[in-house]
Amino acid sequence: MALRIPNSVIIVLMALLWPAATNAQEKPDNSAPTRAADNFVGRTLDAPVNTRPIAEKFWWSDDWFDKGILEVPDNYETIERSVSYTNEEDGTDVPAIIYRPKKEGKYPAVLFQHGRRGLDDLAQRLARRMAARGFIVLAPNVYEARFIERWPIEHDPATEGDVNAGVDFLLAQPDVSTSKICLYSHTRGGYYTLKVAVSYERQQKDVACYVTFYPHWQNPNAPEPLQVYRYAKELDSLDIPVLAFIGEYEQYQRRRSIETAVLFMKEAGKDVRLIVYPGVGRGFDFRPPTVRTFADDLATKDSNMRSAAFMKKHLAQWEKK
Repeated sequence: MALRIPNSVIIVLMALLWPAATNAQEKPDNSAPTRAADNFVGRTLDAPVNTRPIAEKFWWSDDWFDKGILEVPDNYETIERSVSYTNEEDGTDVPAIIYRPKKEGKYPAVLFQHGRRGLDDLAQRLARRMAARGFIVLAPNVYEARFIERWPIEHDPATEGDVNAGVDFLLAQPDVSTSKICLYSHTRGGYYTLKVAVSYERQQKDVACYVTFYPHWQNPNAPEPLQVYRYAKELDSLDIPVLAFIGEYEQYQRRRSIETAVLFMKEAGKDVRLIVYPGVGRGFDFRPPTVRTFADDLATKDSNMRSAAFMKKHLAQWEKK
């Protein structure tokens, strides 16, 4: 028999809870301005309308709103080839795939690092889609290099060197048009590329920017409390422009570390932006067609175009003469 709660009880509960919820959103007069869409309070203030100044609405376009003009993405038919390179730290041979536009020419360089699922068919689509925007994309397969099964729990630090060696291999390609690359990743790949940028000191020297989707921003071997309540210390030293994407329904233990890291990076004056897509969860950009939603596709297409524009902007100044 279903339990029925009298309306009077519901009204009392709402009366008790509502003031607390309202007060929780209030901030002292001397606090820093809330950064909407970068944290829980920001998203709360965004709903159901966003009253921030138009200058702060990064997605805004007068051309579209007033004239109906949409931005047209660069579209290229792509080709791919299997390659391999050597991690000189221990002589490991690292298999990889290079994706590039079929059209002859030189293009900016991007290194795509897979996450815990490995470089399977779904993950390969992410690299291929970025190549279709006009990049040469190297996708290392560090699990195959080390005979690691898909979905590993433990993290092998040696694989970080495998990714790092890919930077040199990519920059040495004759059809690469830039003297620097951008790092592009998802899930655990976000940790690999973070280590490459900071621990291997490739940022500023060889890496122009960092793009990541719902990253695992913590050492996978760290104890559980650090997984939930802390972010990887390397993020405090990440000094290149950062663009990160998550869905509204991202896993709590991941979302907490991502949002906390972004908050502290912003307070430190870093060039970082976190975009939160409403109505989608983890893996919105590679979920298979049998379970995809309309919101998944909207978020995927938008994030792909934003990532491409971001990377082209930061690689433009590093075109080889």
